[in-house]
Amino acid sequence: MSTRMRRIAISVAASTMTLSLVACGALGGSGGSDDASPSKGNDITVGLLLPEKANTRYEQFDYPIIKKKVAALTRDQGRVLYANADADAAKQASQMQEMVDDEVDVILLDAVDAHAIADSVEKAKEAGIPVIAYDRLAEGPIDAYISFDNELVGEVQGRSLLEALGGDVGASTKIVMMNGSPTDPNAKQFKAGALSELSGKVTIAKSYDTEGWKPENAEANMAEAINAIGVDAIAAVYAANDGMAGGVIKALKAAGVSDLPPVTGQDAELAAVQRIVAGEQHMSVYKPYPQEAENAAEMAVAKVQGKDIQFDALTRESVDSPTHQGIPAQLVPVVALTRDNIGDTVVADGIYEVSDICTAKYAGDCADIGLES
Repeated sequence: MSTRMRRIAISVAASTMTLSLVACGALGGSGGSDDASPSKGNDITVGLLLPEKANTRYEQFDYPIIKKKVAALTRDQGRVLYANADADAAKQASQMQEMVDDEVDVILLDAVDAHAIADSVEKAKEAGIPVIAYDRLAEGPIDAYISFDNELVGEVQGRSLLEALGGDVGASTKIVMMNGSPTDPNAKQFKAGALSELSGKVTIAKSYDTEGWKPENAEANMAEAINAIGVDAIAAVYAANDGMAGGVIKALKAAGVSDLPPVTGQDAELAAVQRIVAGEQHMSVYKPYPQEAENAAEMAVAKVQGKDIQFDALTRESVDSPTHQGIPAQLVPVVALTRDNIGDTVVADGIYEVSDICTAKYAGDCADIGLES
């Protein structure tokens, strides 16, 4: 079995297993052997450290979902202490130290800089506070990790780009790669996954690691690539997330491009979904945040309350960081989001209403693909 197929099988199996356990009451239920002699009761504090606000998902989805799930799991007695680092690694280290000083019971950490935060993780460990890496695998003595299969994300993006190019693909086909932040380990995995699909099939004419995942940096990088390669020679653009895809598209439009080349994305941000509807962005990767966020909350509460059976059921896989091996993990599956399946994904899952997407500007495009209330 290929590495890609093995990861797909693992992700699907993990997802199926979790759903089965929920159905039979092993997860999130009351009673059962894993409820005996809990380390903590329901009056717990979960520290939540999220990395930035440029990506709208953290404020709109992750935090509210985790907060709601913690409340549900603790009969409204537990609370979430939340801080956002605004893409500042030093600020996040300070926020984490405040949570250690406040003696929170567990920390869900989405690191700005996976390497720089390692000392803070060590300090939390010394204080007896478990740390669960959320969405990005931080270095240091992490107790568990939950995220999406990041190499698979890159593979889905790369494969979608090749499919969009169709019969025009060849070794002389030039594409630009707009990768994520060099301090984010996820970005390296997205890039590796994409290259596993693209290498040898197209020419990577320019490749950028985009500081801070910032759209304005992606826009500037794309403008530089256009000047270096020539706008007519760029067949497609791999953009690692939707914010940067927006910056790439702005640069292409500023260069006078009206028939935009295929551009990838990730995160299914509302603006990106609208660009997909309008045909400006080829695809995004939809990552079911409710599943990731709710399962992260379950992991945090189970860890604090000493529910080892429940915790182990949520972390059947394992990953290695640069500093530690065999970290218990859960990898959540992903979906390629295109014009064809918007209704079956982000709308069906309640991420957006059709009215959110199909504003007056996009009404005609929505009608063209049958996306109507």
